[in-house]
Amino acid sequence: MKDERKHLIEASIEAYVHRRVNRRAALGRIAALTGSMALASGILAACTAAPQPAAPQAPALAPPPSPTTAASTAVPAAPPTPAGAAQAVEFPGEGATLLGYLARPAGAGPFPAVLICHENRGLLDHFKDLARRYADAGYVALAVDLVSREGGTDKASADQVRAALGAPPARHVQDFQAAMRYLQSQSYVRGDRIGMTGFCFGGGVTWLMAARTPELRAAVPYYGSNPPLEEVANLRAPVLGLYGELDQRVNAGIPAIEEAMGRNNKTFEKEVYPNAAHAFFNDTGQSYNAEAAKAGWARTLGWFEKYLKA
Repeated sequence: MKDERKHLIEASIEAYVHRRVNRRAALGRIAALTGSMALASGILAACTAAPQPAAPQAPALAPPPSPTTAASTAVPAAPPTPAGAAQAVEFPGEGATLLGYLARPAGAGPFPAVLICHENRGLLDHFKDLARRYADAGYVALAVDLVSREGGTDKASADQVRAALGAPPARHVQDFQAAMRYLQSQSYVRGDRIGMTGFCFGGGVTWLMAARTPELRAAVPYYGSNPPLEEVANLRAPVLGLYGELDQRVNAGIPAIEEAMGRNNKTFEKEVYPNAAHAFFNDTGQSYNAEAAKAGWARTLGWFEKYLKA
């Protein structure tokens, strides 16, 4: 319960940092979790004392080639995703039908696969675009919508999105494990070569997924909060952690996870990109840093090339 509360507190801080909730709402959430408004105020002040400057805007990178088949906006009733296509999908979860966006390369495969966890605003178009980029690179990619129970990010209100993503982290891991099973059931996927990446909130989910899912082959969390350090011993996937130099809140946890991974003889590498803030990879946000995003993408592809395509 202690670990679940910690992750809920971190989610509340992240929502405030990203201006999804105001200070009063963030304090209320943290106070409810800690039992003390004074303690909540201290936590929030400590995490936001040094505001992170937004990275200078840079010209957006040229968009990746579009898939050969246009993406559908409707959830398919039954047909599988055609080769070379990208579209919305649905698959069974624990007590719910889960939604996602799947992109796959042309050809019969089987191909390695990458699970994608979105930031704390749900499955926005940026992450669908990212799935298509992975398909262009030779991976089946499934971006999972953790707002599925509320009808999906596109249909849910902002309050519903916040409530869904504020659910116990174990539920998010459970949904991604269901997504992994769904991928493993597809003939065009190499079921033993599935990795995962995530961003901000999704970076934390990626760490948890790696710690709690032995079948996960590789992980690349972007500026994600650490998992409970006592769970690092269970982790099998090689992890590449990507961080922005200006992201003081998340970066404060790097020494602890680095020490825990080393002590447990786990494969871990990190990159901290100069002059990059939290959320530097998202080219639709104010903190986008083109240079860091390009370098991070190349590093990520290299990591998955080594651990998923071998």
